[in-house]
Amino acid sequence: MNTIGRKDEKLELQRLYESDSAEFAIVYGRRRVGKTFLVRETLGDCFCFYSTGLARGDKKDQLGAFYGSLLEYGLPVQFARPKTWFEAFDLLKKVVEKSPRRRKVLFIDEMPWLDTAKSKFLTALDLFWNQWASARKDILLIGCGSAASWMVKNIIRNRGGLHNRITCKIKLSPFTLPEVKEFLLAKGISWENRDVAETYMILGGIPYYLNLLDKHFSLAQNIDRLFFKESALLEDEFDNLYASLFKNAKGHIKIIEALAKKKSGMTREEILKETKQQDGGNVGIRLEELEQCGFIRKFKAVGNKGKFYQLTDFYTRFYLSFAKEQDENRQKWVQMQNTHRYSTWCGLAFERLCQSQIDRIKDVLRISGMASSHYSVQTDSAQIDMVIDRADRIITLCEMKFYDQPYAFTRDDQQKLQNKISVIRELFKRKNIQPVLISPYGLRPNSYSVNLIQQVITLDELCD
Repeated sequence: MNTIGRKDEKLELQRLYESDSAEFAIVYGRRRVGKTFLVRETLGDCFCFYSTGLARGDKKDQLGAFYGSLLEYGLPVQFARPKTWFEAFDLLKKVVEKSPRRRKVLFIDEMPWLDTAKSKFLTALDLFWNQWASARKDILLIGCGSAASWMVKNIIRNRGGLHNRITCKIKLSPFTLPEVKEFLLAKGISWENRDVAETYMILGGIPYYLNLLDKHFSLAQNIDRLFFKESALLEDEFDNLYASLFKNAKGHIKIIEALAKKKSGMTREEILKETKQQDGGNVGIRLEELEQCGFIRKFKAVGNKGKFYQLTDFYTRFYLSFAKEQDENRQKWVQMQNTHRYSTWCGLAFERLCQSQIDRIKDVLRISGMASSHYSVQTDSAQIDMVIDRADRIITLCEMKFYDQPYAFTRDDQQKLQNKISVIRELFKRKNIQPVLISPYGLRPNSYSVNLIQQVITLDELCD
């Protein structure tokens, strides 16, 4: 399958390859988001060296795997297996010097796993880059890692010898909704946009999960295969995902589970209370790590002075909502779709979907080139998940409704929206308010929505 999207990232990697200077690039992002695939598809034919860290491997294991890669890329067998990272990088120099390639592309994948306790990996990397590689004009070193917090702290924000040595950083984001549809079509899956949206609401824009879908089955059948059948393909993914990123994942999982229960997000103090974690400093570190890895977001809501944290990872929320605790009968997803629990989840997941597609929403509203900011609003009388504050003095108030037919406003909907408009008018004085409905099949106009909803956005517009 050809690379879907990633146009800017591929161009940046090509620019680095064609550069006449030494380049040190970092590629990071959520696990399973496609970092390795991007680098290998773009520059795989140009590698002078490629190696990857081992999950839960110790120093000896990591050095052994690195040595195996050195042999694969031309290191003469008379050189003994390295015992330290200093020796390992000295051997890498010999591979580089032996290579006939014009541009020496060195790709070290899952770099955080190489930094085991007392291994001095970072010190050796510092010496390799600063005293040797950076002086050569033919080297492109690419470091990649899923533990984004480690990449940021130890490489991008390094305060030692690697400080300000990075020449390019690429943070790879999940696919957008149109890219998910394109990915599915490339796999021969031609689903209606509602199913594409629900796929996103369950799996997010994560290529690894999307690639597990089978074109011979419906969406419901696929979700059963991935989550609910005995020996389901993603049965162990949750534990493996967090354990692979964090050395002591229990504290991180407690935070994730607490946030999964709260739609509007939680303050740091609320998280401390809910998780019963006493050490506020460790909680702060865990929150930053979860944010860097793309599982949560930190935001400040207009109308409230506190800072909030909110679970944004679609797979995690779905797993905790439906798949974590299953009885022996293993209820099927198609059966769950007839429950109130499913309807409640749909409403929340669709709101998160819309928040994640803010750039696409701006495109549909034809304001993508206009300066704007988007916020959540929380007051005693209203909670508004998304408003767009535009440079043309308009506040776009987004109402998000997940429904299987054109949505018809009720009297209660009308009253709630009018209350939200009053709150926005008070908070954003001297600005015009534009209520917009975002719903899969649009709006069925009636007396409760007339002269209230000014624009409607459908899934056809968001997906295509």
